[in-house]
Parts: sequence; structure tokens; C-alpha cells
Amino acid sequence: MVVAALILRTGDAGDEVLICQRKPDQAMALKWEFPGGKIEPGEVPVQALARELNEELGIDAVIGAPVTRVRHNYRNGGAVDIQFFLVKEFAGALENRIFNDMRWSTLPALPEFDFLAADLGLIKDLATGKLLPTT
Repeated sequence: MVVAALILRTGDAGDEVLICQRKPDQAMALKWEFPGGKIEPGEVPVQALARELNEELGIDAVIGAPVTRVRHNYRNGGAVDIQFFLVKEFAGALENRIFNDMRWSTLPALPEFDFLAADLGLIKDLATGKLLPTT
């Protein structure tokens, strides 16, 4: 079980979401993803995501509504179950603590990035406006 955040802000070109790139020495090197991580024993998803965002980005996030849940089976036999939550508010300055790169992207531009296979369906839905309203 994994949790991930769709951290949104309003930019000049409309809604933007924070995306993060894995480091070259990680599994699935240099793939783009949304910040988050594994749910630890005894945690509920919202607690786990708040902890992960603090560890990875140095922020205290207000975890919003669940957006979607994705189950993905990898070709090597592994599987991942990801719950995505909306984050529109946080305290603290974003700090890149573990990623190769991180940046803000408009929703329609998301397909231009090389995302993890588990995120591809979500990327399509976000880019076409099926999941989140645009401003």
C-alpha cells in the first residue's frame, strides 16, 4: 500500500501539479512520479502521506480529499496499490530532499514526462481534465 500527493497550485497557465523525478541509482531510475511513499504499520493513509511529504519535501501538508486509487501489476510480478490524495495547502518551503529533480507542471503537459507505468492512466485522466477541475 502506497500513498501519493497531487500537490496543486494555480500558476499563470492554470493549475499546476508538483512532479518529482527519481534518482539515477533508484529502481525505475529517472522516472517521474508524484511525491509519497509506503504506509507504515499502524498508520492510516492520510498520516502516512503527511509523514512522507515532510520527509521528502520538508512541508507540513493539509491532506485533502482522495482523488483515485490505482492498482498496477508490473511485468516482473510485483504489484503496487496507490491511493492519491489532493493537497492544496501546506506550510513550509518545498525542499528537494530525495529526488533527482522536481518541478511544477500544468496538467495538460503531464504526458510529456516519462512517468512510472503505474501512474500512466492517472496522467492521461489529469491531462484531459477527467479527474480534477481546471481553473
